[in-house]
This record gives sequence, C-alpha cells and structure tokens, in this order.
Amino acid sequence: MTILPADVADYLGRGDDDELVALAGQHLPIVTAWVKAYTRGVGFDIADDPDGPVAAVITAATARLSNNPDGTVTVSVDDYQTRKTVFEGFNLIERAILDGYRRKAA
Repeated sequence: MTILPADVADYLGRGDDDELVALAGQHLPIVTAWVKAYTRGVGFDIADDPDGPVAAVITAATARLSNNPDGTVTVSVDDYQTRKTVFEGFNLIERAILDGYRRKAA
C-alpha cells in the first residue's frame, strides 16, 4: 500500500493545505524508515510498500509529526491555552500493531 503525503493531509482533514502536504512529504520517508527499522523490514513487500496496518501506523505517526513539527507543547494567548499533540515516538496502539510485525531475534 503506497502512502502519499496527500493521504497524511487528508487524515488530518486538511487535504487542501499545500504547506501541510509538502511538510508531510518531508516527514513521510523519515517515519517510514523508523517503522521499517523497528520491524526490521517485516510488514513491507518486495516493492517496499507497507501492509495495511503498517501503513496506518506510518500515516498516523507522520500526521502527528507534520501537524506539530517544532514540538510545541502548549500555546497561550491571553487567558486561552491549548495543549498540542507532540510526536514523542510511537504511541501504545502503534506499538501494539508494530510489535506484531517485529522479529524478536535476528
């Protein structure tokens, strides 16, 4: 399953945001490499396309990284404060999926 930067932007509901699509295009190969390293290549076909569940992890992790690339935790304006999602590695659900593909021994 091929993942495109536009897929990441669509996942975030911002498919028409060209800046986000470009940013996702920069982050997608990085997150894909992290996933491939974590699973030691398991979950990828001969053309290096990930299986559906692995593709979902790549899409979600890339979306988190692309949505907040500078890692800002909180934003405050006057009395208003919001907490942003920060990419700090794979979350519990993503790890559960990736662990199913990960070889435990070389």
